[in-house]
Amino acid sequence: MSDGRPVKRSLTLKGHRTSVSLEDAFWRAFRDIATAEGRTINGLAAEIDAARGDVGLASAIRVFVLRQVMKT
Repeated sequence: MSDGRPVKRSLTLKGHRTSVSLEDAFWRAFRDIATAEGRTINGLAAEIDAARGDVGLASAIRVFVLRQVMKT
């Protein structure tokens, strides 16, 4: 496990490459959620991006992951 520092990773949203900095634990959970739902990470990120308002994408993904984990 990493030391908790965010790692920059690339995503494609609306046909454009962008990067998001997430801690390994959040990235793994995000990837696992996408897989469990039969979706791509880019597709799930695009949905989160479209609904996030003025919140940063990394923060919106963290909140999404937390909400999903709290459901279980």
